[in-house]
Amino acid sequence: MIAVDWGTTSCRAYRLQRGAIVDRREAHTGILHVENGAFAATLRLLIGSWLADGETRVLLGGMIGSRSGWVETAYVPCPVSRSELARMLVSVPFEGATVQVVPGVSANDAAGVPEFMRGEEAQIFGADIETGVACLPGSHSKWVRVVDRRIVDFTTHLTGEAFAALRAHTILARTMADGPTEQSAFDAGVARSADPGGVLHHLFGVRALALVGRLTEATTSSYLSGLLIGHEVRAALLPHTEVHVIGAAALTELYARAILACGGRPRRWPDDTAALGLSQLAESAQWT
Repeated sequence: MIAVDWGTTSCRAYRLQRGAIVDRREAHTGILHVENGAFAATLRLLIGSWLADGETRVLLGGMIGSRSGWVETAYVPCPVSRSELARMLVSVPFEGATVQVVPGVSANDAAGVPEFMRGEEAQIFGADIETGVACLPGSHSKWVRVVDRRIVDFTTHLTGEAFAALRAHTILARTMADGPTEQSAFDAGVARSADPGGVLHHLFGVRALALVGRLTEATTSSYLSGLLIGHEVRAALLPHTEVHVIGAAALTELYARAILACGGRPRRWPDDTAALGLSQLAESAQWT
């Protein structure tokens, strides 16, 4: 079968046999880059040779099921298992293969404010977590609680997007230069997140530390990253909890470092768990 993790800016396709990835492709054809609703044609360009080899089942996950995607799929409320989600797949017309789209998942936080996810559910199922907590870093990071292999609730944190906005569009931008993460500055930011005063006060402190020379242009961005991730982790983490950190290597490394510093026990997973989760959903689904 073919699994496609179709996001906002990129699209990754995987060919799987017996649950193992045997080939993969990636294109910068996320839903925002597909013009005039040409999703079928875009998909065929990406996986056409696999279809010619005889593949007939294609499962799409991620933002392709959003209002801006191929077809808007309803959100399935928590708690939800893999088999329950698989019963809610939505078919889209496609000549030569059966193509289905995974719906999103919804929840409410402790105050009753809605939560939504699209794509992360496949990563959770791909990691095959029986019971535990997962962190999926990104522009909108998710912290997900799993019980008996069912997603029971989750929270979303705007950390990555806030970092990008602060990094580029506030007075803090004047104090930092592009460059790789400087680990000691990142660790200092994580440590600062434990102090009283709150995140808004701590953010002005980034500029103050730069003005007096305690942060340099080379280290300020790393400190800011550690500060924001530290606040996220402290808000979401219960002490001594094992956290399954799922996603791209660079981000999971930073989050694992912050989780460990904040008293958690990180376990990192590779970014291809989405493909494995889509494969498992496909095996649980009905195909026509």
